[in-house]
Amino acid sequence: MQRLPLNLPPLDAPRRLRDKGRMARSSAVHCWLLAVCFTATTLSARDLHVNPNTGNDRANGLSEKSQGTNGPFKTIPQAIKFARPGDTIHLLPVVYRDYAGFYGKRGEPGKPITLDGHGATLDGSEPLDPAQWHETTPGLFSCTNLLRNDDAIMGRWFFLWDGKMNHMGRTSKGPSAKLKKAEELQPGEWTFVIDPSRTNPPSRSFFGAFYVKLPPGQKLTDANIRAPMRSAGVQFSNSGTNVNAHLVIRNLTATHVYNDGFNIHGDCRDVLFENIRAIECGDDGISAHESAQYRVDGFVSIGNSTGICDTGSSETSYNRVFIRDCLGFDLYFLDTGRYAVSNSVILSSAARTFVVTGRDHTNRPCSLTLDNVFIRREGGSNELRVTKNSALTARRCSFLNLNFQATGGEVTLENCLLAGQPAPDLIVWKEVKWTGRHNVYDLRAIRHDRRDFVGARFFHGFQELTHSEELSHWLLHPPTRADTQGVGADLPALALSVAPAEERARLRQP
Repeated sequence: MQRLPLNLPPLDAPRRLRDKGRMARSSAVHCWLLAVCFTATTLSARDLHVNPNTGNDRANGLSEKSQGTNGPFKTIPQAIKFARPGDTIHLLPVVYRDYAGFYGKRGEPGKPITLDGHGATLDGSEPLDPAQWHETTPGLFSCTNLLRNDDAIMGRWFFLWDGKMNHMGRTSKGPSAKLKKAEELQPGEWTFVIDPSRTNPPSRSFFGAFYVKLPPGQKLTDANIRAPMRSAGVQFSNSGTNVNAHLVIRNLTATHVYNDGFNIHGDCRDVLFENIRAIECGDDGISAHESAQYRVDGFVSIGNSTGICDTGSSETSYNRVFIRDCLGFDLYFLDTGRYAVSNSVILSSAARTFVVTGRDHTNRPCSLTLDNVFIRREGGSNELRVTKNSALTARRCSFLNLNFQATGGEVTLENCLLAGQPAPDLIVWKEVKWTGRHNVYDLRAIRHDRRDFVGARFFHGFQELTHSEELSHWLLHPPTRADTQGVGADLPALALSVAPAEERARLRQP
């Protein structure tokens, strides 16, 4: 029998090769199906949970209750770091001694990363640690290492004394009294004393000691004093091309931080804030910087230095806003941004009610559009001010108990009410481009450049001078409901849709 050459396959090789090929193809298909299933599972939207009491940052966040590694995170930053497009981060409706930082975090179009607070509060304050403080003289306690300090922080600083903010007559963007000497403090007061020997130029940081004064015989452990140790409740920032994008933050309160409740820096796109609150923050309730772009639907700002302050070339829109008890500004819009506020209520008691101002040497004015906005001064005189290189367009707005002064830029008022007790003034500088239509004025006087117009029979002179104010008229008496039909903000609807239930009594029309 002839021996087959050694390099030839055995006689059953064709069948064996076919079987091997089928097995390989079957294995490949199986692996592909597993990969598809795995990819679909891993890329599907997930619910992530954060529990500050029982959570663990080594867990995966995929369960509300702890089950080994399958349990909630402990901190919000860990959940944000872990989240990917389509995921929703769920907080409990409790107080978190934490903050939400977004640093170049991105969802995808139609698949945002969502942070849902479900009524949670991000509290930036912490109780004083008695181990850090020592009694220098009876009732006077000092601390030299509370936190890094600079002018910006000191301009915003406060202590919470029995739950109440104590600014010592100082506030960001507003009047600020000089800090007292430590030996001048009375019980319930605080100050900061710089230590020049510890400065390190050219750094803007400085060192020194905080002092608090307690009533005779009271211990620091019994004083119930808290300090704002975090700078913001929600913080956005980015570097280079790592922008924040496709994000939703909702149902969340920020309080007792030394800077902004919602501090939005850098470049961001397709960002939505829904039903958020900023309460008693050291600077702004919310503030956009640089080229940030976002929308807000539902915002309550109470007891902050500034209600809203937007700067840079940012583009923002706010719907359903309620603001009261600010210290520095109620509304402050500046630089070259594009801003809009609609369906909102501002009860003004700040040092400055409303300012819109642009910058020199730019062909892009600061632009603000108001639609169905009710602004009423609650005490003392103040003004709405529009300045250089800016443009204000207001429709269906009520401006009550406030002087209106335009020193530059462009102003367009349509279906607006300017009135008050006592009757306010309207002051329009010569450089201003003024356009008005179907407005109602209950004023003491109008001044345009050096000309005064007092009384209804002289109002036509202002109309002729500005070539506008068609269908507008000057009232001879305080406005009634009939006078303002179709003019001004819809206060009854705003009271129901914008103001918190406990605030609605404040909105009774005077």
